[in-house]
Amino acid sequence: MRRFAIALVCAIFCAAPVTLGGDAAKEAKLLDGNWTPISGELSGRPFPTDTLRTIKLVISGNKYTVTVGEQTDKGRLDIYATKKPKAMDIVGTEGPNQGKTFVAIYEADAKMLRICYDLEGKQRPTEFKTKEGTQQFLVTYRRGK
Repeated sequence: MRRFAIALVCAIFCAAPVTLGGDAAKEAKLLDGNWTPISGELSGRPFPTDTLRTIKLVISGNKYTVTVGEQTDKGRLDIYATKKPKAMDIVGTEGPNQGKTFVAIYEADAKMLRICYDLEGKQRPTEFKTKEGTQQFLVTYRRGK
Protein backbone atom coordinates (compact mmCIF):
# COMPACT_ATOMS: atom_id res chain seq x y z
CA MET A 1 0.00 0.00 0.00
CA ARG A 2 2.84 2.41 0.79
CA ARG A 3 4.41 1.75 -2.61
CA PHE A 4 1.07 2.51 -4.23
CA ALA A 5 0.69 5.75 -2.29
CA ILE A 6 4.19 6.84 -3.27
CA ALA A 7 3.56 5.97 -6.92
CA LEU A 8 0.27 7.83 -6.86
CA VAL A 9 1.85 10.89 -5.30
CA CYS A 10 4.63 10.82 -7.86
CA ALA A 11 2.29 10.61 -10.74
CA ILE A 12 0.20 13.40 -9.30
CA PHE A 13 3.15 15.69 -9.13
CA CYS A 14 3.24 15.87 -12.87
CA ALA A 15 -0.15 17.40 -12.87
CA ALA A 16 -1.30 20.45 -14.74
CA PRO A 17 -0.20 23.88 -13.67
CA VAL A 18 -1.45 27.16 -12.47
CA THR A 19 1.61 29.05 -13.66
CA LEU A 20 2.88 31.72 -11.34
CA GLY A 21 5.44 33.84 -13.13
CA GLY A 22 7.05 33.30 -16.52
CA ASP A 23 5.11 32.65 -19.70
CA ALA A 24 2.00 30.91 -18.34
CA ALA A 25 0.55 29.86 -21.68
CA LYS A 26 3.85 28.45 -22.93
CA GLU A 27 4.48 26.50 -19.74
CA ALA A 28 0.93 25.12 -19.59
CA LYS A 29 1.13 23.99 -23.23
CA LEU A 30 4.46 22.31 -22.57
CA LEU A 31 3.06 20.27 -19.67
CA ASP A 32 -0.35 19.45 -21.20
CA GLY A 33 -0.76 15.87 -22.38
CA ASN A 34 -0.45 12.23 -21.44
CA TRP A 35 2.72 11.17 -19.59
CA THR A 36 4.15 7.73 -18.88
CA PRO A 37 7.00 7.19 -16.39
CA ILE A 38 10.13 5.58 -17.82
CA SER A 39 12.37 5.70 -14.74
CA GLY A 40 12.17 6.50 -11.06
CA GLU A 41 14.24 6.74 -7.92
CA LEU A 42 13.04 6.90 -4.31
CA SER A 43 15.32 7.67 -1.36
CA GLY A 44 18.45 7.02 -3.42
CA ARG A 45 17.25 3.66 -4.77
CA PRO A 46 15.71 2.63 -8.09
CA PHE A 47 11.90 2.60 -8.05
CA PRO A 48 10.35 -0.76 -9.07
CA THR A 49 9.76 -0.90 -12.83
CA ASP A 50 6.62 -3.01 -12.36
CA THR A 51 5.04 -0.23 -10.30
CA LEU A 52 6.11 2.48 -12.76
CA ARG A 53 4.36 0.61 -15.58
CA THR A 54 0.99 0.99 -13.80
CA ILE A 55 1.16 4.81 -13.69
CA LYS A 56 -0.54 7.10 -16.19
CA LEU A 57 -0.56 10.88 -15.84
CA VAL A 58 -2.77 13.32 -17.74
CA ILE A 59 -2.28 17.07 -17.47
CA SER A 60 -4.85 19.48 -18.85
CA GLY A 61 -4.64 23.16 -18.05
CA ASN A 62 -4.10 23.41 -14.31
CA LYS A 63 -5.64 20.00 -13.60
CA TYR A 64 -4.06 16.61 -13.36
CA THR A 65 -5.35 13.08 -13.15
CA VAL A 66 -3.03 10.27 -12.22
CA THR A 67 -3.95 6.62 -12.30
CA VAL A 68 -1.92 3.96 -10.54
CA GLY A 69 -3.39 0.58 -11.33
CA GLU A 70 -7.09 1.02 -10.56
CA GLN A 71 -6.69 3.99 -8.16
CA THR A 72 -7.17 7.58 -9.36
CA ASP A 73 -5.97 10.83 -7.85
CA LYS A 74 -6.85 14.32 -9.07
CA GLY A 75 -5.75 17.83 -8.28
CA ARG A 76 -4.01 20.95 -9.48
CA LEU A 77 -0.48 22.20 -9.99
CA ASP A 78 0.85 25.59 -9.07
CA ILE A 79 3.87 26.22 -11.29
CA TYR A 80 6.71 28.65 -10.56
CA ALA A 81 8.42 28.77 -13.95
CA THR A 82 10.75 31.67 -13.15
CA LYS A 83 12.48 29.87 -10.27
CA LYS A 84 15.75 28.06 -10.91
CA PRO A 85 15.17 25.17 -11.08
CA LYS A 86 11.52 25.50 -12.08
CA ALA A 87 9.23 24.58 -9.18
CA MET A 88 5.73 23.27 -8.61
CA ASP A 89 3.33 22.62 -5.78
CA ILE A 90 1.05 19.62 -6.29
CA VAL A 91 -2.28 20.01 -4.51
CA GLY A 92 -4.54 16.96 -4.20
CA THR A 93 -8.26 17.66 -4.52
CA GLU A 94 -9.74 14.15 -4.98
CA GLY A 95 -8.53 10.68 -4.09
CA PRO A 96 -5.88 9.44 -1.66
CA ASN A 97 -3.95 12.73 -1.66
CA GLN A 98 -6.94 15.01 -1.13
CA GLY A 99 -5.93 17.93 1.07
CA LYS A 100 -2.19 17.27 0.72
CA THR A 101 0.40 19.52 -0.90
CA PHE A 102 3.70 18.24 -2.25
CA VAL A 103 6.60 20.48 -3.24
CA ALA A 104 8.76 19.67 -6.25
CA ILE A 105 11.13 20.90 -8.93
CA TYR A 106 10.77 20.04 -12.60
CA GLU A 107 12.20 20.40 -16.07
CA ALA A 108 10.37 19.68 -19.30
CA ASP A 109 10.63 19.73 -23.05
CA ALA A 110 8.31 18.55 -25.83
CA LYS A 111 8.99 14.85 -25.14
CA MET A 112 10.18 14.48 -21.54
CA LEU A 113 9.19 15.66 -18.08
CA ARG A 114 11.40 15.17 -15.04
CA ILE A 115 10.13 15.91 -11.53
CA CYS A 116 11.79 15.57 -8.15
CA TYR A 117 9.31 15.62 -5.24
CA ASP A 118 9.46 15.74 -1.50
CA LEU A 119 6.75 13.23 -0.57
CA GLU A 120 6.67 14.60 2.97
CA GLY A 121 5.76 18.02 1.55
CA LYS A 122 8.25 19.76 3.83
CA GLN A 123 11.23 20.95 1.80
CA ARG A 124 11.45 21.54 -1.94
CA PRO A 125 14.33 19.58 -3.51
CA THR A 126 17.17 21.68 -4.90
CA GLU A 127 18.56 19.18 -7.41
CA PHE A 128 17.39 16.26 -9.53
CA LYS A 129 18.57 13.42 -7.32
CA THR A 130 17.35 11.65 -4.21
CA LYS A 131 19.11 10.76 -1.00
CA GLU A 132 18.84 7.81 1.33
CA GLY A 133 16.91 8.61 4.48
CA THR A 134 14.61 11.10 2.73
CA GLN A 135 11.21 10.78 1.07
CA GLN A 136 12.45 12.37 -2.13
CA PHE A 137 11.14 10.86 -5.36
CA LEU A 138 12.60 11.50 -8.81
CA VAL A 139 10.65 10.39 -11.87
CA THR A 140 11.18 10.87 -15.59
CA TYR A 141 8.13 10.76 -17.87
CA ARG A 142 7.84 10.40 -21.62
CA ARG A 143 5.05 12.15 -23.48
CA GLY A 144 2.45 9.70 -24.73
CA LYS A 145 -0.06 9.92 -27.54
